[in-house]
Amino acid sequence: MTGMNSTAPQRVRIVAVTGAGTGIGRATARAFAAEGAHVIAIGRRSEPLKQTAAGHHRITPLSADITAEDGPEQIVRTVSETFGRLDVLVNNAGIVHGGSLGRLAPQQIAAQLATNLVAPILLTQAALPLLEASSGVIVNVSTAVGQRAWPGNSVYAATKAALELLTRSWAVELAPRGVRVVAVAPGAIGTPIGEHQGLTPQRLAELRKWQLAHTPLARIGRPEEVAWAIIQLAAPAASFVTGVVLPVDGGAVVA
Repeated sequence: MTGMNSTAPQRVRIVAVTGAGTGIGRATARAFAAEGAHVIAIGRRSEPLKQTAAGHHRITPLSADITAEDGPEQIVRTVSETFGRLDVLVNNAGIVHGGSLGRLAPQQIAAQLATNLVAPILLTQAALPLLEASSGVIVNVSTAVGQRAWPGNSVYAATKAALELLTRSWAVELAPRGVRVVAVAPGAIGTPIGEHQGLTPQRLAELRKWQLAHTPLARIGRPEEVAWAIIQLAAPAASFVTGVVLPVDGGAVVA
C-alpha cells in the first residue's frame, strides 16, 4: 500500500515559445528547460534557434514562420506528433518598425500587425485543443509602453495593447474550459530588438538614455528577469491567476 506521505511524480510539461532565437524568447526557453520542461523553440531562422538550444538537451528547435498561412497548423502539428500534448504556449515573437503618423509605410504596418497580433491569435486558436486537453496556460508577451503613449512607435504599441485586451478576453472566455491566460509587459530590456529594427548605434544610445530616464530602477532589465516572471505566471502554483498583465519594467508604468 502506498503511504500517505508519498507523492506522485510530476508530469514533465511541454512548452512552446515563439521568437525563441534571441532575447526574451531565448531566455524563456532556457528557463523552462532548466525547470525540467521539454521546450519547442520556434523562430524563423534556424541558426539562432540552434544557439538557443546549444547545451540544453530539453530544447527542440523548430524553424517556422508564424505569419505563414500554414504556420500555426504546422507548428501545432509538429508539437502534437512529437510530444502528444502542449501545456504552455508563450506568444513572444514580435517586430518593431518605427515611424510617425504621415510616414508609416503600409508594408511596415502590415508586418507588425501580422507578427504581433494576427499570428498569436491564429497560433493560439490552432493550439487550443491541445491546451484544453492539458488544462494549459497561454502567456502573451506585451510591452510596458503599450500602456502609455509611445510617439514614433504607435503601431507597435497598439498591437501590444490589443494583445493585452485579448489576454483579458481570452481569460474569461477560456476559464470554463480550464485554460488560463496571462501576460507580461516588459519595459526596457537588453535584447537585440533595436538592432533588428535597424537603429543606428547612436539612435540606440539615445533610446537607452530616454528609457533610463523613465525607469525608476534606473537600469536596463535582463531577458532572464522577464523569463522568471513568465515561469511564475505559468507555474501550476499560479493556478488561481488568470487575466493579469504583469509589468516587468523597473517601475516605468507607474512613474
